[in-house]
Amino acid sequence: MFARIKRELGGVDVCINNAGMSIHNSLLEGTPEQWRKMLDLNVVALCLCTREALTSMKERGVDDGHIIHINSIGGHRISPMPGIRFYCGTKHMVTALTEALRQELRQTDTNIRISAISPGVVETEFAVNSGLSHAAAQQLYQQLPCVQADDITESVIHVLSAPPHVQIHDILMRPTKGQT
Repeated sequence: MFARIKRELGGVDVCINNAGMSIHNSLLEGTPEQWRKMLDLNVVALCLCTREALTSMKERGVDDGHIIHINSIGGHRISPMPGIRFYCGTKHMVTALTEALRQELRQTDTNIRISAISPGVVETEFAVNSGLSHAAAQQLYQQLPCVQADDITESVIHVLSAPPHVQIHDILMRPTKGQT
């Protein structure tokens, strides 16, 4: 993917790591295969894409690029829903890796910034992809106030429009009413 971006577009100035998955299962019922799938996408792929984007920026002398991780409120607290607790563990790793990368970037004396956006429940296909039926996902989205995908987009725009001397490290997003 990054070779194609380099060939067709010249390189990466902004990388938004938005992929993530959960397999709806408790810690007592989950399998190593399920955990590896979540770790591979939520953590390892995020790290690989981040590394490749930074390599692209450095190769071209981009000193004002930006990496944005779409994290989760689950990266800051453990959900009361047992089916997504391993997912929360992977997102806690994203929270830690975001801070670790911020520190590494400061040590290289670059102006490239790292940010995370950590929403609560967002009404998307995520619940169905995690193993809930369409009916159960619809019920979940009706029971819990949700933020919308457009709300995340607005936060991405906010992060990218910050002045070069401002590091927006993490935005935690919840609906005004409903979620704790």
